[in-house]
Amino acid sequence: MNASLKVVLLSLSVLGLAACAGHSTKSAYVPPQKAPSIMDNDELYMAQVERIARRRGIDVTWVNLPRKPLAKHED
Repeated sequence: MNASLKVVLLSLSVLGLAACAGHSTKSAYVPPQKAPSIMDNDELYMAQVERIARRRGIDVTWVNLPRKPLAKHED
């Protein structure tokens, strides 16, 4: 009885480890960067304005979000 209990426990532990080993995650996954668009918000500018406003005790509500300027191509 003692030997059969050990065999059962060993079998269950091996099955448990095998189930965990089969579960893979995408920890190295990096989402692709999106291409710049004229509709992209200028988050850096917004963060700077909101940081200054917070220091001065002003609450900022964006009505029209600032857009990033288009990069000019040099030909």
